[in-house]
Amino acid sequence: MFEEKDDKYVEPLVPMLFVKNDPGKFIWQSNRDGWNHLYLYDINGNLIRQLTKGNWEVIDVKGFDATGSYLNFMATEESPVTKNLYRLHIKTGGFTRVTKYAGVHTIQLSTDGATVIDNYSNTDIPRKILLYQAHSKVYNEKLLLQAANPVADYALGKLSIFTIKNNIGIDLYCRMFKPTGFDTSAALNTKKYPVIVYWYGGPHAQMIVNGWNGGAGDYWFQYMAERGYVVFTIDTRGSDNRGKVFEQSIFRRAGDAQMEDMMSAVNYLTALPYVDKNNMGLFGWSYGGFLTTDFVLNHPGVFKAAVAGGPVMDWKYYEIMYGERYMDTPAENPEGYEATNLIKQAAKLKDKLLLIHGLQDPVVVQQHSVNFVKACVDAGVQVDYMIYPGHEHNVLGKDRAHLYRKVTDYFMQNLK
Repeated sequence: MFEEKDDKYVEPLVPMLFVKNDPGKFIWQSNRDGWNHLYLYDINGNLIRQLTKGNWEVIDVKGFDATGSYLNFMATEESPVTKNLYRLHIKTGGFTRVTKYAGVHTIQLSTDGATVIDNYSNTDIPRKILLYQAHSKVYNEKLLLQAANPVADYALGKLSIFTIKNNIGIDLYCRMFKPTGFDTSAALNTKKYPVIVYWYGGPHAQMIVNGWNGGAGDYWFQYMAERGYVVFTIDTRGSDNRGKVFEQSIFRRAGDAQMEDMMSAVNYLTALPYVDKNNMGLFGWSYGGFLTTDFVLNHPGVFKAAVAGGPVMDWKYYEIMYGERYMDTPAENPEGYEATNLIKQAAKLKDKLLLIHGLQDPVVVQQHSVNFVKACVDAGVQVDYMIYPGHEHNVLGKDRAHLYRKVTDYFMQNLK
């Protein structure tokens, strides 16, 4: 019916959705204008109109009302770090926001679209569950649950979400936990705190949102803040929900744009009067493990110690569905594959580096880290290595506590 093309890559993830009670029309999701939006087509493949537009992303389509006149969808229209439910009138293209409160909303919608269960949080609210029911096009609200703060009795580091500019003027979202008991006046004088930076930086992931704990799924960030660390995270170019150009910056040279953005973060951090720039650590997993290794190899001395979990070390060993979408094939892009082959760069390692790998990892196979370790041995370079038998790409269950103890000990031993 129609074909979409792009100079870099297209990534259709959602099938066509036929309009309820009007099978002659369907809705198609596309980022052809630079952002993921909704388009209305007829069944002959003719575009009727673009239903949503703007510098924001449609995240998910939740369903129609009983008549098929309205479509409910999730989007970042308010902010890249929030997710809200909206109600779109298909005929006019007008839409209204249903969820009322700032934060990250997870929605369940009844089949007739009249009832919404809204499970949401933000940096101040651990969880609220609300019931919305539509009456005369207005949703009445009822509170079902307000969760207690699970860490109310703990001394916590102060959380903030903010943006910095990268080297070409793009806003990058950041999250920081200041150390527990952080004293601004003292920090401005003599107190210096070590820093741990966590990142991912790859497609289909967003580390920083206006959700509980700032989007951090684990309380390890607060745990380290309690131990006197500044804990910082950045969503570099390549991350999710910032539009096509932002993500496609990684095309054919994975890591280049992220290295530049991390240097912008380093410049921001080292300019802070309370940061100990001589004791900074870097941590990432999977794509973040690749970026962490890449950064310490090519920017020695910036981070005193680093931890790379499940790291991609050579993109030709990674699954082709993902790897060739973003890198093209090794035959088409030999320069890109050569530049991102970290195994061949192992001799450049100067800083402390701990590699962690699940022994049964089917995603980033262990060949990546084992070959890197062998290259370090051949080059006479020291590297630390930890495996987790019985685990795949992520270390889960009770062994996750062991993982975080290992990472904590590594930073506490090396950032002094």
